[in-house]
Amino acid sequence: MGDEVANARPMRSASRLERVLRSGRFAVTAELNPPDSADPHAVYERALVLAGVCDGINSTDASGAHVHMSSVAMCALLTRVGYEPIMQVSCRDKNRIAIQGDLLGAAAMGVKNVLCLTGDGVEAGDQPEAKPVFDLDSISLLRTACVLRNEGRFLSGRPLDVPPKLFLGAASNPFVPPFDFRPLRLAKKIDAGADFIQTQFCFDVPRLREFMARVRDMELHEKVYILVGVGPLRSATAAEWMRTNVPGVHIPDKVVERLQRVGTEKQREEGKRLCVEIIQQVSEIAGVSGVHVMAYRQEELVAEIIEEAGLLPRRRRHKRVQAAV
Repeated sequence: MGDEVANARPMRSASRLERVLRSGRFAVTAELNPPDSADPHAVYERALVLAGVCDGINSTDASGAHVHMSSVAMCALLTRVGYEPIMQVSCRDKNRIAIQGDLLGAAAMGVKNVLCLTGDGVEAGDQPEAKPVFDLDSISLLRTACVLRNEGRFLSGRPLDVPPKLFLGAASNPFVPPFDFRPLRLAKKIDAGADFIQTQFCFDVPRLREFMARVRDMELHEKVYILVGVGPLRSATAAEWMRTNVPGVHIPDKVVERLQRVGTEKQREEGKRLCVEIIQQVSEIAGVSGVHVMAYRQEELVAEIIEEAGLLPRRRRHKRVQAAV
């Protein structure tokens, strides 16, 4: 599948992630949750754990409508020490003027991967009185980034001196209805310019198989790289909370029941074991190019999961950042 997609589209950015995907290797990305801090070492310490086990590190953009260190600032820190960031850009907080400026600035700092998101509504966060923007959505954001990259101009028509070289991503959720619409939505994002896709958490592999069968029928897997979202569940209680409170997360009853059967003290380990099993099953599905591992502020656990799933070695770990940086 990697060769098919590589032949379908030109090299966009020469990012490490793009090279891995184009080579046909099974890619691994992970989410780095931003700190509630102005200390850069809070970013470096968390990224250090992920850098040796991932091909790209997602820098989230105020996910859940909660304030943290900004995505563009985190990416600046990560590129400074040679890590491979994937900058998430949400449409919730900025208009097209600010977003275009951020894309140029990020590219100038060495960011080569961008994930285009509509963003969670402000009512989901802890400051619901904030005023949302939503000048663009994920599809129009993809088109905007393509105008900058492919046509070398701003949306206004004004030309760029040097266009950004960006590997563009988008999100997909195969796990919530209407199921028939999900591949069609994916097709729209591909048409808008998506080079890679990261999905919502997968806890329902049979549903993913059905989605991927339709994706293959539509030959979408030949046009885009699909990385399936996975993550460990801390406990049955955490699973219940996630599927009740986190929009778009689907966790089948049998998953919760499996955690409940092992007893409270063993649920964290069982949640990790389940994640490893899902990665192994997902890696066998035709058209899947990799996984995206999400574990909120559990970077060490992410490294364990990737190793136990048999996805190492990847590349040499970076050295620890010294205090002088």
